[in-house]
Amino acid sequence: MTRIALIAGKGRLPRILARRLRDQGQTPLLAQMEGFESPVAGDGDVIRFRLERLVPFLDSLHDQGVARAVFAGAVHRPRLDPALIDPATMQLLPRIMAAMQQGDDGTLREVIALMGEWGIEVLGAQDICPDLVATAGVLGQAAPKGPDKQDAARGGDILRAMGAADVGQGCVVARGQCLALEALPGTDDMLAHLADLRARRDDLPRGGVFCKAPKPGQDRRIDLPALGPETVAAIARAGLNGIAFQAGGVLLIDRAEMIAEADAQGVFLWATDLA
Repeated sequence: MTRIALIAGKGRLPRILARRLRDQGQTPLLAQMEGFESPVAGDGDVIRFRLERLVPFLDSLHDQGVARAVFAGAVHRPRLDPALIDPATMQLLPRIMAAMQQGDDGTLREVIALMGEWGIEVLGAQDICPDLVATAGVLGQAAPKGPDKQDAARGGDILRAMGAADVGQGCVVARGQCLALEALPGTDDMLAHLADLRARRDDLPRGGVFCKAPKPGQDRRIDLPALGPETVAAIARAGLNGIAFQAGGVLLIDRAEMIAEADAQGVFLWATDLA
């Protein structure tokens, strides 16, 4: 019988997917990169791997009957230890390094290609849990107003430019001005910095919209942007009016909690076309 591997990082998404797979009668093989403990690490069969030993890891998945895999949860590029690279992985190193030079998207596309060469189909989290993504519309009680929609349109333009440079998947726009761009530190740091900045300065435009979308041309099986209740609380602390996100292209972690938090804070959640 074929198995599905859940390649799990940090955050709540791995547990959500593991639970859904078990509800579907499947027993996923949990795989986690060393240094990135997953919340499902102690729940079922687990294997750990290092990028320096990528080929033995893929061989192990194949030997255990894995025909499909899904990536879930946050990981960052680890420091590679050349002394740990095995001979088979060493032969792939030029190919891997060339992909890494193309940025995150290039790296992820190469990972998908390699897994395909081992007979493993990569699925997206939304393929396991279709309800993680939202169709177009407003979630919750608050709705975007005219200026918010204009800021969202401006944010979409900025996200397309950012995506072309493989920079990030989020930005903040207020009254047509870009107040923040999401880069390597991530959404939480960006919003915390903006909240601090607004507390210290009174010359910044009020309100604004946090815009979130996949990069143009991104393979949506890996690294889809995600939002959760903590994001809603963070945008409220930053004084923003709401979140505009790509319909069908952003994972909503704990949607009911997100909506409840948005209603409590009086901010909007708007699934729209930012592509």
